[in-house]
Amino acid sequence: MRARISQKFIAHPASLAAAFAAALMLAAPAAVAQTVEPKRTITVQGEGSVSAKPDTASVNAGVLAEAKTAREALSANTEKMTKVFDAIKSAGIKEEDIRTSGFSINAVYSHSPRKPDGSHEDPKITGYRASNNVTVIIRDLDNVGSVLDELVTAGANNVNGVNFFIENPQSLMDDARRIAVEDALRRATILAGTAGANLGPVMTISESGGYRPQPMMMRSMAMDESAKAVPVAAGTQEINASVNIVIELE
Repeated sequence: MRARISQKFIAHPASLAAAFAAALMLAAPAAVAQTVEPKRTITVQGEGSVSAKPDTASVNAGVLAEAKTAREALSANTEKMTKVFDAIKSAGIKEEDIRTSGFSINAVYSHSPRKPDGSHEDPKITGYRASNNVTVIIRDLDNVGSVLDELVTAGANNVNGVNFFIENPQSLMDDARRIAVEDALRRATILAGTAGANLGPVMTISESGGYRPQPMMMRSMAMDESAKAVPVAAGTQEINASVNIVIELE
């Protein structure tokens, strides 16, 4: 009985060949679909720019002090730096806008003379230099010059520069992005029209660029304590955006 039942399920070679042929016919449309030509596209770049006046500034200043020992250099630096911090606070700068940005104590070496055989003597330590720098955020640009004056008067003898920036540039960045997209679409319309094609849907958009504060650099130098308030001009800053857009051509 079992032998007869199993014989009913033995596939005939002709049936296998027919099934294989049918599978090939079903797979044919998929193979044809893979040979469809890619869509025609155009890639364009757009630029956008917005000008605005900065509303905030940062000043980096500090004290350099030298002495024969590290302890003496640190004491001299601490004495002057304490006066600098007092001057910053008296200028109305909030504590959250005051940040120590650098502190170091380094040995000062003598220049080693050249020996008759051309070699140099080992350099010798002649003293120590203590450096302490602070970065101050100034939110009223009319006070930048007077703050610099107060810093120097209090004992700051190392001023590295003034940075002007826009504290919240997001809305201006968005305006620059819109202008960049409009510029890209304008260029695409001209190019496609000249080539006798019509623009289809936008396929991809990518962005590059951004906003960076623009510094007004001042050379690091020892400042004369009798100097007048420093004249500064914030000017305007450019906020730029750049986009790349891929558009299908109809």
